[in-house]
Amino acid sequence: MKSFLKEVILEVQGTTEKISDLIFLVPSKRAGLFLKKELLETYPDQTLFAPIILSIEEFIVRLSGLQQMDNVQTLFEFYETYLNTHTHLEKEDFETFSNWAQTLIYDFNEIDRYCIDHKSFFAYLSGIQDLNHWYLQKEKTELVKNYIRFWENLMDYYNNFKNKLLSKKIGYQGLLYRKASEDIQAYINTENRTHILVGFNALNNAEQIIFQSLLEANIAQVYWDADHFFMENTYHEASLFLRTYKNQWEYYKKNPFQWVQNNFSEEKDITLVGVPKNIGQAKSIGQILTSVPKSEVEKTALVLADETLLQPLLNSLPNTIEALNITMGLPLKEVPIAAFFELLFSLHKNSSSKGFYYKLVVEILNSLPAYRILGFEATRLINTISKENIVYISLDKLQEKASDKEKQALKLIFEPWKDVTTALENCRKIILLLKNNLDKKNDELELEYVYHFHLVFNKVFTLHNSYQYIETIGSLYTLYKDIMMSETLDFSGEPFSGLQLMGMLESRCLDFETVIITSVNEGVLPAGKSMNSFIPYDLKRAYNLPTYKEKDAIYTYHFYRLIQRAKKVYLLYNTEDEGVGGGEKSRFLLQLDIDKRPKHKLTKYVVSAEVPMLTNQPLQIKKNEAVLLKLKELGAHGLSPSALTTYIRNPMDFYYKYVLGVTETEQVEETIAANTLGTVIHNTLETFYKPLEDKFLTIEDINKMRNQIDVELRDQFRQEYTKLNITQGKNLLIFEVAKQYVYNFLKAEEKLIKDGAQLKILAIESNLKTKLEIPELDFPIYIKGKVDRIDELDGQVRIIDYKTGRVGRNDVVIMDWDIITDEYKYSKVIQVLAYAYMQHNENPISKAFQAGIISFKNLQEGFLKFGTKESIRGKANYEITNTVFDDYLLQLKKLILEIFNIETPFIEKEV
Repeated sequence: MKSFLKEVILEVQGTTEKISDLIFLVPSKRAGLFLKKELLETYPDQTLFAPIILSIEEFIVRLSGLQQMDNVQTLFEFYETYLNTHTHLEKEDFETFSNWAQTLIYDFNEIDRYCIDHKSFFAYLSGIQDLNHWYLQKEKTELVKNYIRFWENLMDYYNNFKNKLLSKKIGYQGLLYRKASEDIQAYINTENRTHILVGFNALNNAEQIIFQSLLEANIAQVYWDADHFFMENTYHEASLFLRTYKNQWEYYKKNPFQWVQNNFSEEKDITLVGVPKNIGQAKSIGQILTSVPKSEVEKTALVLADETLLQPLLNSLPNTIEALNITMGLPLKEVPIAAFFELLFSLHKNSSSKGFYYKLVVEILNSLPAYRILGFEATRLINTISKENIVYISLDKLQEKASDKEKQALKLIFEPWKDVTTALENCRKIILLLKNNLDKKNDELELEYVYHFHLVFNKVFTLHNSYQYIETIGSLYTLYKDIMMSETLDFSGEPFSGLQLMGMLESRCLDFETVIITSVNEGVLPAGKSMNSFIPYDLKRAYNLPTYKEKDAIYTYHFYRLIQRAKKVYLLYNTEDEGVGGGEKSRFLLQLDIDKRPKHKLTKYVVSAEVPMLTNQPLQIKKNEAVLLKLKELGAHGLSPSALTTYIRNPMDFYYKYVLGVTETEQVEETIAANTLGTVIHNTLETFYKPLEDKFLTIEDINKMRNQIDVELRDQFRQEYTKLNITQGKNLLIFEVAKQYVYNFLKAEEKLIKDGAQLKILAIESNLKTKLEIPELDFPIYIKGKVDRIDELDGQVRIIDYKTGRVGRNDVVIMDWDIITDEYKYSKVIQVLAYAYMQHNENPISKAFQAGIISFKNLQEGFLKFGTKESIRGKANYEITNTVFDDYLLQLKKLILEIFNIETPFIEKEV
């Protein structure tokens, strides 16, 4: 394959002029670099002066005599113009201004690049906006008047901005182009060397003026990279611009349009690959690259239409790729430290007088940069926030137990940003701390990240000092984001060795034998109607400004030019219909199918991951001697009713919680959880009833407790949640629910006494523990627990368990003893009988007694007594006798023997 640049050099060789005396103009610096490489290969044994090789951007800077500004500086310069134009009008702050000014600057840029008569253009634009509000002609509001005035003032903004920049000899890209096109004749008068224009396609009006002027002055030759197939098929967008130049330029009315070749129709092996998701594309490219011979790797280009694929792709490259040249930079916003500063800005933008919201604080403390700075102190602080249930946290609280060094670091991160200067100083010091905590040998990449953020904040600091318009943290964040959008981490490497990895624009003028293009989807390639502009579509058409149609044609040309000379082409697209760039494959792929040439071999396939057949095997853990030893310790310490019911619900939960000791991570509760509500009510009732043990309950006791409900509940909530606010929102509602539960409970107790019942409190929150006699086991087994209440109602002893959830009578009445340890719905029976047996075994009750539940969500049912019955319609027997205990213990021992059987594994149950 002979590359386009090689063909240009061979053609130029045949002219009478020495190649050293020429000036080459190319679309990009990268194209210029490859042109030098081709020159070296064309003149291997000769020593000669290299010709001047300029990218079009460099040539425009030379012609205009202006220095190009970046987008951020342009924004600040325009804000100065905005403030100093029509000073009698009310002006917006920088943060609000920047939301619309970027779009307006883009429009100014287009107007200048296309050398539009701005006077008529802005008059036309303001007229359109006025016409849009014609129906309000008689009653225009102040808002509408200001809106129309804004459009009428655009010409003044533009003129003042342009004159200001020209006086400083600086400009945005479009202004440089307009100035260059105006000065081209002066340049021609002083320059007689031949200009070789190489591989251009979509020229703006300023470039067309410059190129035509050079051609008509007979000091230029144009080498287009065109193809017969595209030029002859007028429907094809790939040659839209080249056909226009051929038909409209005066130069081509006298001279032939040269350099139309026939490369696209040559032999090609094109493979269309559908792959689900971006990561799938990265993995699939890794497989494709393994099939590329080592000798062909340097002639292979991997082109990323979606540049966010860079990181997953770098992690998917096969070992066969020994060298790699990356021409695109890694966006700085993609590196880990960017997420840290994003969180930091979010924290300080949303801070309040109550302190910092815990979720953001925890996220920051969990980040790698925070760990680099604070070490294990970050983990300790996270645990403190969870343990103390702190929803809003202050810097003082964070510094409470920290060392002096840690206090200083915490101050830098969490000190409230009272102004922009404080924010910038703290960010710069954080970067310095990060640098000092990194190892030069082991953390090279992280140091590179840190260095680039050092440059970013230095740039922000310089802009802040130079322009003094950043007054709020919001405007600082906007500026930071604008800078981050364009900052990249550039890779260094040998430009011509190994696999060439590049973006679509970097591929201009370059040719490769094997080309792999990713993300060939609608919305990515081409990008579609994603244009930010204040200029209506019809106005753009009237003034020949580029619309989305022209943008699509540019993408079309780049796509087809890239595969024009290639022998092997892989085109990958995302098959998943998710968001932008997903699902719909690009029209280019359909067009390739329709325009398939006789020598083209077109293959299509869809890649899918191999999905193994899922077999729903429950998780099993076999018991060994170590597990049995732990179980023996549990048995000796005492198995609680909740431990036994946990095993019934799911043996794996029992294994995790009671054998391994794995507990749930403590989390901050912004809203009072159901289990905490139960704890608070239990503790409140314990406080109320504990002094009444061995006493009969009276109306006076109940009245006294009723008067203390509010105070006692607040105290109990405070003990559970030190910092939680229960005076507003959902927590206030839950607090009121707790009050109502306790009030209704006391009311039910009061009704019993008023009806003449004698209620004696025997014990409150009584700790019980008793030994189970299991002859099959040669080690002791105990059950233990804390019974909420034991009382005596009219001579009837009752064992009572409180439940804040809903419990019905059917939950505590059984017909078949054999199933109570098989089904979790009988867990309430297991629990209340465990309390009853422990109480009876340790403090024998001489007469039959009852055990049951009081449900706070079902108080109207009263005391829900455990009972047994023979049939569904049969009458329940609520008395607990030795027979009941014998039946219960038979099932309980069966359950415990299963738990302690080394041959029976812990098997996960489907819950």
